[in-house]
Amino acid sequence: MKKTLILTTALVGFGFAANADVTVMSWGGAYGAAQTEGHVKPWMAATGNAAIMVDSDNPAPAIKAMVEAGNVTVDVASVEYADAIRLCDEGLLEPIDAASLPAGADGTPAADDFFPGAVTECAVSTDIWSNVFAYDTTKFPEGPTTAADFFDLEKFPGKRGLKKGAKAVLEFALLGDGVPAAEVYDVLNTPEGVDRAFAKLDTIKSEVVWWEAGAQAPQLLADGEVAMTTAYNGRIFAAAVGEGKPFQIVWDGQIYENESYVVPKGAPNKDLAMDFIKYATSTEGLRAQAAHISYGPPRKSANLEPIIYAGDGKTEMGPHLPTNPANLTNALLTSSDFWVDHDAELNERFQAWLSQ
Repeated sequence: MKKTLILTTALVGFGFAANADVTVMSWGGAYGAAQTEGHVKPWMAATGNAAIMVDSDNPAPAIKAMVEAGNVTVDVASVEYADAIRLCDEGLLEPIDAASLPAGADGTPAADDFFPGAVTECAVSTDIWSNVFAYDTTKFPEGPTTAADFFDLEKFPGKRGLKKGAKAVLEFALLGDGVPAAEVYDVLNTPEGVDRAFAKLDTIKSEVVWWEAGAQAPQLLADGEVAMTTAYNGRIFAAAVGEGKPFQIVWDGQIYENESYVVPKGAPNKDLAMDFIKYATSTEGLRAQAAHISYGPPRKSANLEPIIYAGDGKTEMGPHLPTNPANLTNALLTSSDFWVDHDAELNERFQAWLSQ
């Protein structure tokens, strides 16, 4: 959080954000680049307004700190679905009028065009992304192929990369322990289920390299510091297809959810922020982002035509999206309700477990 606030302040100090009509905070790396190319630059060209993208390891804590301090320097932020719900419930976000969102390119009203749950009181989904795991094919030419393989140090030796936090890690541990996706939250909602998840993590704890920022996971893999790692699927796509790295995604046990744009309460340019979100989450805006990174557009109209990867002008994005039917065989939709209720206690337990 402190790092993020310093970054934003530094940008203002150098005159960038001060001259911008809209400041957008996102996650940096391949994801921030995709939103810059798919949303920020086209919106500037279409409207004549200025905008700037600033990076954060996680925009949600930074937004919370800004609003509570009464010093909001960001107009739009990209946050995870559960964070959008929580921040909205805490009164830290501006409401977004769903009726004001543009119809799909085929004329379908926005209310019918967005996938269920993609539009909430204070947030509009920009994409459906996924926590997956990936490996270096030069180390394992024959696999792994399942979530269970991630935890099999005998069959697949080597360091493992994991995100440093409870969310998606506890679910993945249960999936790796054989819990069917449809039962994961029922199990995790019990003390015995939480114990089971941590027990599974215990089996690889000594071999784990922890990452925090999304860009770190593919870098760990590229540097050979880990043999396989959990990661955001778009980061692995960017490294594998965009940079030619020998990385392979394993979709079994993927954990997917909506990412959303929100407007912090007290945003200095609220009206322009709302206009930016309407543009970015239109059919065309969602398709433009998906052409730069392999996250699924949350509007039906945005999925009617093939999307071609802007990086090479030929790769069809469909097979690389979390929402591709072939990738959903053993997939888990993140429960935002669960994490709104249990985030604090499970992360406290997670931090205690880390220190043991």
